[in-house]
Amino acid sequence: MGVGVDALLKSANVARRSLYEDFGGKDGLITEVLRRSTAQDEATYKHTMQAAGDDPRARLLAVFDGIAAFLDTPDFRGCRYLAADLALADPDHPGHAITREYRERVTRLLEHELLALGHLQPERAAHQILLLIDGALAAGATCPETHPAAAARQLAEQVLDTPRRPPRGKA
Repeated sequence: MGVGVDALLKSANVARRSLYEDFGGKDGLITEVLRRSTAQDEATYKHTMQAAGDDPRARLLAVFDGIAAFLDTPDFRGCRYLAADLALADPDHPGHAITREYRERVTRLLEHELLALGHLQPERAAHQILLLIDGALAAGATCPETHPAAAARQLAEQVLDTPRRPPRGKA
């Protein structure tokens, strides 16, 4: 995005021809990197929530605990999807479709947990939680001293604690 093709080729130790044969150019490479990372990142969300047990509330809040740990890693540079969407000036760049689809899958994953929790507005709450995730990741890159994951977790608790139905299977 802000990296030139020559720097990519040198870092990867590959010939220019390979880049164009395999990916059609830098845009194709960016799109493929985003596509591959979405599967890994979605699996991380699922693993984080599963590790938190059976309670949907705990599973959703565990996402923010996972983000807090991620923000503390030495290689954290912010959210790759936000960075891609901001850096790719062409609105028709195929990378935008990848980031949009990824966000939709994460939103459905959150919504599934909210439904299990009995939230009255699971779709709306899922979008709110995704906004908190995005904010925590962005602030984690720009002002980590504010502990953005902890702040986002507190706000997520408010979203989760709105009036709700009894959980599925319980009356």
